[in-house]
Amino acid sequence: MPRGRYLRHDPADGTPLGEERFQCAPGPTGWRYVSRLDDPAGRPAETVDLTLDHLGRPIRLELGAGDWRVRGAALDGVTWVRLAATGGEGTEGNTAARAFTGASPAFLVATAHLLRLTPAEPTARVRLVALTPPVLAPRTHDETWTLLGTETHATDSGPLTVRAYQVDDQQTGERGTVHLAGDVVLAAPGIELAELDSPPSAGMPAPAMTEE
Repeated sequence: MPRGRYLRHDPADGTPLGEERFQCAPGPTGWRYVSRLDDPAGRPAETVDLTLDHLGRPIRLELGAGDWRVRGAALDGVTWVRLAATGGEGTEGNTAARAFTGASPAFLVATAHLLRLTPAEPTARVRLVALTPPVLAPRTHDETWTLLGTETHATDSGPLTVRAYQVDDQQTGERGTVHLAGDVVLAAPGIELAELDSPPSAGMPAPAMTEE
């Protein structure tokens, strides 16, 4: 069960956004990720609790940021409820997207696991619902993911396979490169892995790949 710490910053200007302490692991249903982001002053800023099924679909999402909370799942596309942290009636939403995305590294792992790109089929376009701090207002957008390649590195705990992806936002034209090892993000725009106490879980986020 990997536990560690990500440093998050604004990918546009490098402004520090805080430290996200996380733990994640495969389980009977698929994969679960739990984290808390503290801002640079040490105040709680965001929480993530995401569970995927074995196909990479979000079967439970609980996301908190600022004065807002979102609960969601894959149901007739994706369905969610957004409500104020102080309580009251929430606002429900549903759209024909495949999953959620957001600022946390959890969503990069989740999307890669959902798409399962291979050298034979290295590119896929996916519709996602973005939930961005601090207000978590849902925004539907399309991304194109391309598997750029894989590298295997020898480590003290055994071979470590790293996959590099190019991610293109089809609405803004923004492009970034994401490096994943199992269920851990090694580097991505606005994300830096600062600490990891055990190796990434094997088998995540994509099945073993073979060249044809």
